[in-house]
Amino acid sequence: MPVIELLTSSGLGSLLGMRHALEPDHLAAVSTLITRERSSYRAAFLGVCWGLGHTLSLLLVGVALVVLRTELPRSVSDLFEFFVALMLIGLGARAVYLAARQGAAGPAHVHHHGHLVHSHAGVPAHVHIGHWTLARRPLLVGAVHGLAGSGALTALVLTTLPTTAARLAYMSLFGLGSTLGMAALSGLLGWPIARMGSHHAVARTVSMVVGCVSIGLGVVWAYPFISHLLSN
Repeated sequence: MPVIELLTSSGLGSLLGMRHALEPDHLAAVSTLITRERSSYRAAFLGVCWGLGHTLSLLLVGVALVVLRTELPRSVSDLFEFFVALMLIGLGARAVYLAARQGAAGPAHVHHHGHLVHSHAGVPAHVHIGHWTLARRPLLVGAVHGLAGSGALTALVLTTLPTTAARLAYMSLFGLGSTLGMAALSGLLGWPIARMGSHHAVARTVSMVVGCVSIGLGVVWAYPFISHLLSN
């Protein structure tokens, strides 16, 4: 029975993780990150980086709460959600700003050669771990989303799964499912964006629209937190 319970909970966790990747705040945040990509494979890679950051922070907080057999305080959970709102607004504003300053030749990146600074096409900020190259911004965005979701996920596994092994397996597979789901979604979104790459005016308009949507969603996301503070 423990093995069957473990397999069942893990399978359910991976499926729910894939669905979790499709939540509006996740879609808005990742969309602002892939609108400048000209390859569906690169867009999918950014989705993987988001998923890795999401899974890492989710597990760090979730495992600690499961071991301690406690739940995340409501005030802390609300604060994490507020961070997500601020992040959505920041990402949206960045997308609008970059689209506004984008030249006729498409996206440009600031590049440094010692004291000489100039702008040209290049790759976004990234970090190296051994031979692995990870996009820094999607990694951090995913980590913030993972923090916001850790409280609800931990509360779920504590109330529905009887053993620590089943709870940890569920959370791990949930993170894996969200990574796969976001990678697939980013790749699908990246395909039409890559096709529009040669039409800079269209790509610029898409970036503007995505940025405005992200800002709007961030404001809506932050409203309950702000209204709660004002009412106290």
